[in-house]
Amino acid sequence: MARPARHLFRMMGRPVSMTRLLLALCLLPFACLAAPQNALTVYGEAPKYGPQFQHFDYVNPDAPKGGSVRRSALEIGGFDHLMPFIDNGTGVSQVEGLVYSPLAVRSFDEPYTVYGLIAEKIERDPQERFVRFYLNPKARFADGTPITAEDVRYTYDLLMHKGSLQYRTRFADVGAVTVEGERQVRFDLAEGASHSLALDLASLPVFPEHWWKGRDFENGGGFEAPLGNGPYRVAKVDNGRSITFERNPDWWGKDLPVARGMYNFDKVTVEYFGDTEVARQVLRGGGFDYNREFSATAYTIGYESPALTDGRLQRGHLAPKAVQPAQGYLFNLQRPVFKDRRVRQALAMLWDFEWSNRQMMRGMYIRQRSYFSNSELAATAPPTPEELKILEPLRGQVPNEVFGPAFAPPKTDGSGNLRPQQLQALALLEQAGWHADGDRLVNAEGQPLTFTFLNAQNGVERLLLPWKRTLKQIGIDLQIRRIDPSQYINRLMARDYDMIVSGYQMSESPGLELYNYFGSRSASDSGSSNYLVLKDPAVDHLIDGLTRARTHDEMVTWAHALDRVLQWGYYWVPNYYPPGSSTVWWNRFGIPEHPAPQNEALDTWWEVSPTALTNDQMRALKAREGH
Repeated sequence: MARPARHLFRMMGRPVSMTRLLLALCLLPFACLAAPQNALTVYGEAPKYGPQFQHFDYVNPDAPKGGSVRRSALEIGGFDHLMPFIDNGTGVSQVEGLVYSPLAVRSFDEPYTVYGLIAEKIERDPQERFVRFYLNPKARFADGTPITAEDVRYTYDLLMHKGSLQYRTRFADVGAVTVEGERQVRFDLAEGASHSLALDLASLPVFPEHWWKGRDFENGGGFEAPLGNGPYRVAKVDNGRSITFERNPDWWGKDLPVARGMYNFDKVTVEYFGDTEVARQVLRGGGFDYNREFSATAYTIGYESPALTDGRLQRGHLAPKAVQPAQGYLFNLQRPVFKDRRVRQALAMLWDFEWSNRQMMRGMYIRQRSYFSNSELAATAPPTPEELKILEPLRGQVPNEVFGPAFAPPKTDGSGNLRPQQLQALALLEQAGWHADGDRLVNAEGQPLTFTFLNAQNGVERLLLPWKRTLKQIGIDLQIRRIDPSQYINRLMARDYDMIVSGYQMSESPGLELYNYFGSRSASDSGSSNYLVLKDPAVDHLIDGLTRARTHDEMVTWAHALDRVLQWGYYWVPNYYPPGSSTVWWNRFGIPEHPAPQNEALDTWWEVSPTALTNDQMRALKAREGH
């Protein structure tokens, strides 16, 4: 039988100090717990905002409510259901965040940090064996039903069994989920789990069990407006074409610090287009208000008009400090033609970014050289001693270049003359077993060096055609095939392509999503994002180390090591990124004085005029309002 606690003050007949007592207690399971907090950071560092903060710095806490905004969808094509939490088909991404709030919301002006929303407090075990959430007693679904810990458990189980593969990958190290009370739920974590796992769990949306039971979540729930718990509800659905959300004036969380100055529009409409050029023309005609632009040429000259000149139409690069997606032309590594690294290196050498950027993209873009562009995680210098300690055991399994100078993508003089690069590429290809046969390059079996680039987007061909000509000059046949988005998705999932253009959304605190992007286990899974079909034990080992790093500095060291191995593997032809999110909008909105540096944060904007204003009119309006 355990002794009463007071007996612990005297052990072995000698007095014990309080400090020694507390230290001893902390060695006992669950005896020394961190106090519940309003925020979580990855490595336990102090969050930017303390427990008494009133609002995020990147909002206008006095922003008026009302008005509307119409924006284009980020996805090309339509949607065939509403819920964005599954892999089948296309859902509406804005349902997450607008209709369904998470346990905790991420801030946009600091490294990966979350602040309680549905979860009033969060408790993470100092030894990271569990994370516990205490739900806000005011939290309600839109029908007035309280949000309970059982709803959290139900949501987790639903996502793990019927949701996207990303959840099964991200939460692989979660053990039991225990409902400890009506508003208290605990997630047990495996030993050595990623430090970001607790924050990933905190980012979970919460679904109403009483509403979803009996409905077809696995197929996205169709077009029925789901019962939510967020600041908006679905007001109107034009199947596959548009969706309108209306602000819920009775939203239970509207007065929380994380919501102050947010969600200001009464109506938010998302328009879907099968073609980016069509979306561009509709915006210019006033059909909607806000468009993310992914074409440098379109951004620089596609909106030229009197409206752009007088300021009624605005364009700018938002979120300049955001980690950029890792975008490139991806090789399907299961294709025999791409098995040899020298072949991939030769092909990458002959895509002339400098010429394309100058001639077709107005010099706006920055060359991608890392999988973690625009962040401290990018390996842009020779390896440090700490990095070499990680890499040395992998010698012989990774390219020798990993241990030397930092990777830099091939660079041309921008003149369009690639003869020196073509000679270097031919030398590499000869080493890889390819030789000239008339005007073709063939291997020992006489098979020609040919591959097909699969595409479903406008604007890609114009960047590929110069590459096609350059390759043709040395006997390589590049075919470019355009197919419709639905076919493209099917072939993507079946890994039925030679090359594609794609990207990976990165963050300053990467975690288990890296397994989804580059892990061997995800290579053959149709629902994963491992479009390279990469199966490399060295890469797996480096992802393991990164996700289990104990400090921020240790994580950066592992990220540099991983970046080097991926860079020198020549698994892609690295593309480019803009100096921020290229965005075009009609000038009828208020924008916070200090916008979020890491996110476009449209949810922080508000309406100041029902029609677009010129620059002079907007300045006059701000002067009258004292801004």
